[in-house]
Amino acid sequence: MRLLIIADTHVPTRARDLPPRIWDEVDGADVVVHAGDWMDVALLDAMEERSTRLVACWGNNDGPELRDRLPEVARATLEGVRLAVVHETGPSAGRDRRMHEAYPDTDVLVFGHSHIPWDTTAPGQCAGARGLRLLNPGSPTDRRRQPYCTYMTATLAGGLVGEVELHRLPRDR
Repeated sequence: MRLLIIADTHVPTRARDLPPRIWDEVDGADVVVHAGDWMDVALLDAMEERSTRLVACWGNNDGPELRDRLPEVARATLEGVRLAVVHETGPSAGRDRRMHEAYPDTDVLVFGHSHIPWDTTAPGQCAGARGLRLLNPGSPTDRRRQPYCTYMTATLAGGLVGEVELHRLPRDR
């Protein structure tokens, strides 16, 4: 199973639309994971139309219409992998431990908010011997202080997370 992982799309405030490369990834993904800050319900509508399956939450910049349609924490089990998606996880210091305690029955936690890509595994037994995998894809539309706009892809099979890849978008978009 192939996942597209995005967050902090901020459409239409930071971009009129998602970059074409992201829409291509939506079309090729088995599941799209979005960790909030959509900003416009029209993007959610478009994503629901184009994606095979969407696992998504709302973010701190999302208004009532998006919050009515999306949970604060989205959960799904995909290929035997227990996934949770949330927008905010607080400061980076101590994040692994806090999330390990907050999501004990989760294998992978996808989050956003910071626009800073993150890929770590929290030590512990919350998800068996593997620990809790924490993923933040950055933002495909608003790089803030990062050198590039980014997103992630991942593969899942047989209860395991396969390759997780951070992708950079060209700066001249």
